[in-house]
Formats: sequence, structure tokens, C-alpha cells
Amino acid sequence: MNARSPSAVLRALPPGTRVVLRYRIDGGFTDVLGPLVRAGEDDVTVAGRRGEVTVPWSLVTAGKEIPPPPPRRTPRRTAT
Repeated sequence: MNARSPSAVLRALPPGTRVVLRYRIDGGFTDVLGPLVRAGEDDVTVAGRRGEVTVPWSLVTAGKEIPPPPPRRTPRRTAT
């Protein structure tokens, strides 16, 4: 099996591609999901729900492209 590193996978994607990124934090791991802003030499930036997150490659443990979010459901009508 020839697995590509997360940095190689993310650097091959154009900015704006929806991605998920897993990285180390004190006490464990966390994820950020959103459009790829930049995959540079030293770090990667993803626009998550709470703003842009920039992570050094040394802390990244996984990353991949993900499909667009499902369309929002229409609200149900309530009976009156």
C-alpha cells in the first residue's frame, strides 16, 4: 500500500476544496472541516466554522477532501 502523506494530499488540492484536517493538540487530537485556504511549505490553513485555522505540518495527522455538505432541509410546517 502506497499511502500519501496528508501534506501531499492537501497540497495537490486547489484552494476552496472542502477538506477535513485532523491535528494534535495538548491532550489529544481535534479536527477542522471547511474550505482549504492555503497549503504552504510549513503549514496548512482551513476556514472552519469558527474562523481560519492554521496548523503546522508537524502537527497534522490526517487530511482529505470531502464532498459538499448535503442541502439544507426545508422546515416542516406545523399544524395549527
